[in-house]
Amino acid sequence: MTTTTEAPAVTPVAAPRKLSYVKAFNEGLAQAMREDENVFVAGEDVAGYGGVFRMFDNLLDEFGPRRMIDTPISEAALVGLGVGAAARGLRPVVDLMFMDFIGVCLDQIVNQAAKMKYMFGGALSVPLTITTASGAGLGAAAQHSQSLEAWLAHVPGLKVVMPSDAYTAKGLTVSAIRDDNPVVIMLNKVLLGSTSEVPEEIYGIPLGQAHTARHGSDVTVIALGRMVGEALAAAEELAAEGVEVEVIDPRSVQPLDTETMFASVRRTNRVLVVHEAVTFGGLGAEIAAQIQDAAFDYLDAPVLRIGAPFSPVPFSPVLEKAYVPDRARIAQGCRRLLERA
Repeated sequence: MTTTTEAPAVTPVAAPRKLSYVKAFNEGLAQAMREDENVFVAGEDVAGYGGVFRMFDNLLDEFGPRRMIDTPISEAALVGLGVGAAARGLRPVVDLMFMDFIGVCLDQIVNQAAKMKYMFGGALSVPLTITTASGAGLGAAAQHSQSLEAWLAHVPGLKVVMPSDAYTAKGLTVSAIRDDNPVVIMLNKVLLGSTSEVPEEIYGIPLGQAHTARHGSDVTVIALGRMVGEALAAAEELAAEGVEVEVIDPRSVQPLDTETMFASVRRTNRVLVVHEAVTFGGLGAEIAAQIQDAAFDYLDAPVLRIGAPFSPVPFSPVLEKAYVPDRARIAQGCRRLLERA
């Protein structure tokens, strides 16, 4: 007698959940608003229109006009509203449409938000989150394309984060809103449509904790924001040549996790720092100085920096493409470091 045995049922494995960078930010913000009713959003066109980059889509429908507030075009008044509301116990999220507009309200950010906790002896906190779109690559020209993280990271009292993908965009947004200090979230415009795996539940990424995006033994590349993806692409190219590149994503540039960087330098002995901002006076110089102070004996070559040239961001697509650092320049920088050894 012949018997047949049925094969065990196979449970299908769900595909990893992926979200775009902008939708991951939106989801993290919505979850933080559900978590704490003191969180509200204010900015130009954030409610009825959903933001110029659709960062705030559908939030008005869920949270209503009391917590999603369209404001006049006055960045100084907008940030001032945020500072006052935060000092009174709320958790405002204030949107500055383009990072370049920070110049209009710098006094409110630098002399009020950043200083208030210190000047009141810690008697009050300023849990203010400022969101803004930064970076070049969309042909938005010189007044809508800058990366000004070095300005802000220089100011005691401010925290500054630069999400490099959708996962970090959500996690850093949640952590920024939960933090009791003013935090600026620099969302990169070119990355808005990029996708990565993002958990559905609410989660935070600790501010001041870097991430090793790729492990390697020959060269360390410390990349900020959008440059993380370019560095990973360069690392893939160099792997075919037998060069193993370690890529460090600081995630937050203030506070800056130097210990993760130092540990990487001790393994690879060569460092390249890359950012989209102009090279002169950029954070690459600060990172290079700190590495040479703390890990000089481990360096087999001087720290190399790659950034944009000292020029306004060009409007011409051809010139803009040449202006912003990319994977080819990062790969070439790594080769130069290896030649110096």
